[in-house]
Amino acid sequence: MKYQVKQVADIAGVSIRTLHHYDDIQLLNPSALTDAGYRLYSDADLERLQQILFFRELGFRLDDIKEMLDHPNFDRKAALQSQKDMLMKKKQRMEEMIQTVDRTLQSIEGGEHMDKRDLFAGLSMKDIEEHQQTYADEVRKLYGREIAEETEKRTSAYSADDWRAIMAEFDSIYRQIAARMIHGPDDAEVQSAVGAFRDHICQYHYDCTLDIFRGLGEVYITDERFTNAINQYGEGLAAFLREAIIIYCDQQEKPRL
Repeated sequence: MKYQVKQVADIAGVSIRTLHHYDDIQLLNPSALTDAGYRLYSDADLERLQQILFFRELGFRLDDIKEMLDHPNFDRKAALQSQKDMLMKKKQRMEEMIQTVDRTLQSIEGGEHMDKRDLFAGLSMKDIEEHQQTYADEVRKLYGREIAEETEKRTSAYSADDWRAIMAEFDSIYRQIAARMIHGPDDAEVQSAVGAFRDHICQYHYDCTLDIFRGLGEVYITDERFTNAINQYGEGLAAFLREAIIIYCDQQEKPRL
């Protein structure tokens, strides 16, 4: 069955302008054109659009989505499972925020006292502070107190907005790697994301040498806190990331000819 652009827009809940843009950037091309030049989309095109919208909801960039979907080894079923895992994590966060809104409304309407801690469930700085402490613990375990204290000094200068931006970038990298697990740790896009991961650490946290990076990979599978946190993005991601880090470091240490 073929669908005109307006029908696709209605079915998917996107604008016609968005579909035109996806066509222009080669992200979603219609499978056919009428003699008059009107776009016609197939069922396969709609399935691709579904993938695009899932990835967009999870914060992926359009150019990254295109690369993933165009890869010859792209597995739709595996991608859907990864997307489900990531969406469940996002759902938990949203549900907590909704509960906070409901409790606040009940407090206002009933004139009842609401515990101040409950005011910020899902919104508090706790996640940010835990994120900061995670890095402090990680650095201390790998390199000792002196370097850890320097790292704490550096990260303590970040504002709440800084941390939110840093965490968003960090989450995006984890999601990109999780979405590529089906292609193996030596996949070019996985390795590119691992390089971006190391650059992120160097930019915001500490000088992540190759030896330190290797040690970090080991921590991810030996420390249950890190393993569980990383595996929230996809089952087995911590072990996968360790293997990808090993491959990355081996490649970086090869002599340049």
